[in-house]
Amino acid sequence: MTIAWNLFTPWSALLGGLLIGLATALYLLGNGRVAGITGIVASPLRALLSRSSLAPEVPRLVFIVGLLLAPWLWRLFAPLPAAAVDVGPLALVGAGLLVGVGTRMANGCTSGHGVCGLSRFSPRSLVNVLAFMGAGFATVYLLRHLG
Repeated sequence: MTIAWNLFTPWSALLGGLLIGLATALYLLGNGRVAGITGIVASPLRALLSRSSLAPEVPRLVFIVGLLLAPWLWRLFAPLPAAAVDVGPLALVGAGLLVGVGTRMANGCTSGHGVCGLSRFSPRSLVNVLAFMGAGFATVYLLRHLG
């Protein structure tokens, strides 16, 4: 394995990490809830499906709009990184379903456990992050070296 040092961008990575940390801290301080994307997206969907009022969901909806607008805002300052998908639609759907099942089993997603849970020293989040990372390492190994 070789490292493409010309693509190494520590300053933008540091800035991105600081912005994620700031956003999650502000969300926690402002709403008293962690900024786990699964919970933020699921709650308005549940309200829509149960035909409940969306008024209590406004902070979550604003957060989702911010997530969707962020790449467009980024394009004002720099080009978006190139994205390449090496698998077909069936594999993408299967992967999405597996992620959905995993987030339900883990009571949250990587952002909720990895960013918010670990920063609060949650033992449950530590176990979940170790499981996420272990599964990711195993998957890459299986697909790249044995597949």
